[in-house]
Amino acid sequence: MSAQEIRLKPAAARKLILGALTGAGASPANVRYFTEAILDTELSGLEGHGFYWLQYYCAHLKSGKVDGKVRPKVQKLSPVGFRVDARGGFTHPAIEAGFEKLIPAARKSGIAGMAVYNSYNAATLGYHTGRLAKAGLLAFGFTNAMPIMAPVGGSIPVLGTNPLSFAVPGAKGKIAFLIDQSSSAVTWTAVKRAAEEGREIPLGWALDKKGQPTTDAAAGLAGSIAPSGGYKGFGIALMVEVMCAALAGALRGPEQGSFTEQDGRMVGCGQFFIALEPKMFSGSTFDRQVKALARSITSQKGARLPNARREASIKRLSKEGIPIPRDLHGILQSYVKP
Repeated sequence: MSAQEIRLKPAAARKLILGALTGAGASPANVRYFTEAILDTELSGLEGHGFYWLQYYCAHLKSGKVDGKVRPKVQKLSPVGFRVDARGGFTHPAIEAGFEKLIPAARKSGIAGMAVYNSYNAATLGYHTGRLAKAGLLAFGFTNAMPIMAPVGGSIPVLGTNPLSFAVPGAKGKIAFLIDQSSSAVTWTAVKRAAEEGREIPLGWALDKKGQPTTDAAAGLAGSIAPSGGYKGFGIALMVEVMCAALAGALRGPEQGSFTEQDGRMVGCGQFFIALEPKMFSGSTFDRQVKALARSITSQKGARLPNARREASIKRLSKEGIPIPRDLHGILQSYVKP
C-alpha cells in the first residue's frame, strides 16, 4: 500500500458510501441498494467504477442535477411487462422497485421484461443482473450512456460505452457465471483517469478528432473511444441504444445530460432488463448443461469463467481492505455529516 492511499474494511467502506450519499442529500431508503452496489463494485476490484464515481454522485446531489429523495414509479404494463419512471432520481432505487415486480412475474410466467427511463448512471450493470441470477433467473441487462463512440468510418460520437450484461444462475442462490462488458474497447473512465494522471493509453483504446488512433488520453477524450472489435462493437452498442432509448423510452446519448459535468440537465438515460425462468424452458437440462459448460472451461489450465476474477477479488479485499486514494477519501468524507 502506497502512502497516497488507505484501506477500508467493508463495514467502514459501507459507512462511508452511505454517509456520503445521505450527507449530500439523498434519503436513506433511496441509497440502500445503491450503497451495496458501490461496495460490491469496489470489493470486486473494479477500480474507477465505485469510489471514483461516488464523488460525482455526491456533487450531482448537492447541485440538484439528480434528485436523491424522489421515489420511482412502477407501471405494470401486462402480467410480464413493467416500466419504471426513475423521475430524475438515482437508477438504483428504480431498479430495486422494479425487480420486486419483475422477479415474481418471471418465476410465474417464465419470462418478464422491465424498462427504466428518466434515469441516471446504472454504474456496474452486472450487479443488477447478478441479483436476478441469485434469484434463480437467467438475466439480460442493457444501459445506454452519454456519447463517446463514433460510428466506424466516422469521427463524431453518437453512442455511449453502452454495456450489456448476461448472468447465469447457479446452485443455492449463487451465480454460475456473469458477463458484464462495454461495447467500447475500454470504459470511458479508464481513458479519463489516464488523462487526469498524464498517462499515455495503448493504441486501440481511442481515436482523436480526425478519427485516427492515438495514445494521447486527452486527445481520445476530445475524439472518441474505439469500439470493441471494430464494427462488431459498434453494432452491439447500437442494439443497446435501441433497447434503452427506443424501447425503454429514454434519451439517446446525444440528448442526455453529462454523467460528470454540472450542466444543469438531468442525465435521462435508460435501462432494460429481461429475466427468464430457466427450468420452465429447458425442462431438466439447464443446470446439467451449465455445469458441463463451466467444467469444459475451468478444467483447462489457466482458463477461467467470466466473473471468477471478481469473486476472487471479493474474498481477498474483504480481508485486506479496499484501497482508496487519500485525496478521494477526503473528498467523500467531506460530504459525511458529523
